[in-house]
Formats: sequence, C-alpha cells, structure tokens
Amino acid sequence: MDVLYFAWVRERIGRPRDTVDTGAATVRDLVEELRAREARYEAAFADLGALRVAVDQELADFDAPLAGVREVAFFPPMTGG
Repeated sequence: MDVLYFAWVRERIGRPRDTVDTGAATVRDLVEELRAREARYEAAFADLGALRVAVDQELADFDAPLAGVREVAFFPPMTGG
C-alpha cells in the first residue's frame, strides 16, 4: 500500500511517501504502526485531530477499513478562500 504525506506531515517525516506492507485493519491501526517506526513519525502523528485522511483518494475517518485499499494519504485540514 502507498502511504502519502502532504504539507507539514511530509516535512516532519522527511519524505513524501512510503510503501508499506501492513496487516492494519483500519487507518488508526496503520497510524499506530507508523508511529512505532521512529520519532519523526511519532511527531507527525502526535495529534490526529490536526490531520485529515483520504483512502483511495476519498476523504475518510481514522476508523475506515483498509481491506483492499491501495493508497492512504495524510494531510492537514485545508482552508479555502
């Protein structure tokens, strides 16, 4: 599965994407796996309230299932004008 990072999430992790082999059932489970990798991931995912997630390019919540998913993207909330 491809995991994409945007804006300050990318800056904290230091890379735009990872390809992961995961057994995570939900986005929240995936986040826990990522947080356990190292301190930069822990910092990026410290406050899930400050993040949004898309699953296969559709906005989702952190309890969204990952069965059959090819891409998960994390980004801060967007504001428009």
